[in-house]
Amino acid sequence: MFSPQYAAKQLRKRTMNTSANHLAAALALPVVAVDNTPKPTASLINARTVWISDIHLGFRDCKADYLLDFLNRIHCDTLYLVGDIVDLWSLKRRFCWPAKHYQVMLKFYELAAKGMRVVYVPGNHDDPMRHFSGELFGPIEIAHEHEYVTADGKRLLIMHGDAMDAYINHSWLKRVIGDHGYELLLFINRWSDRLRKLVGRPYFSLAGLIKSNIKGAKAAIATYEKEALAEAKRRGYDGVVCGHIHYPALREEGGLRYANCGDWIESCTALVEDHQGVMRLLHHSDTIQWQELEQLRQA
Repeated sequence: MFSPQYAAKQLRKRTMNTSANHLAAALALPVVAVDNTPKPTASLINARTVWISDIHLGFRDCKADYLLDFLNRIHCDTLYLVGDIVDLWSLKRRFCWPAKHYQVMLKFYELAAKGMRVVYVPGNHDDPMRHFSGELFGPIEIAHEHEYVTADGKRLLIMHGDAMDAYINHSWLKRVIGDHGYELLLFINRWSDRLRKLVGRPYFSLAGLIKSNIKGAKAAIATYEKEALAEAKRRGYDGVVCGHIHYPALREEGGLRYANCGDWIESCTALVEDHQGVMRLLHHSDTIQWQELEQLRQA
């Protein structure tokens, strides 16, 4: 029977990457019971497909509690995990694996075992998982990239998006989202979050607000989005779903669809397509359970 412990053995057997050993060590920990109870005010989310990315399990600022609440309430045919699900870079620097992080991993296995199609498209922070591309990792499909067909037949390229770094390596985005600058933003975000809880305000990302107002970062994000769309167009797709830059978005541009899932460090967002073919970008708040950020009807 497949289990996280079995996954740990496979990681050690199949990869020589030292970062993968940190994930293997986390998966090999004793099983922690998963809390399957949604919050009292929660409403169920019925969808055809859900995309989430950049969870960064193993990183102290991961909002695993919000994500568990979301996973306990989704009913969908397919769940895409669009990269950086586990932060092997952070685990290598400092091993951090709280019970909630482990419960998120178990929840993915549980959903897949119960019949939900779960497709894992690894990113740069969980790159060793790309060794398993084209295979089943227990009940979970692993793919370097994937093609998704919407309810009305649009073909979307599903990729994490780190391949676009070639276009922005020397930009402000590298400095802002890079290790030291990003950790400073998250430090600010952490203390801002504590303050807003004291005054009873809903969650919002101060780090995201700062990032979106730095001129160089805004230009670099625009470059990333432009190149992601260009890659989709070059390969004959009708659009792209990606992550990587922790900047959620959903729009049509030049006849192509651009969707970025966001993340579960700052934004706490998920992309959803319902059975009528409407795509929405949702934001979690511990005060207002779910807010609809943007909506895009299939056209």
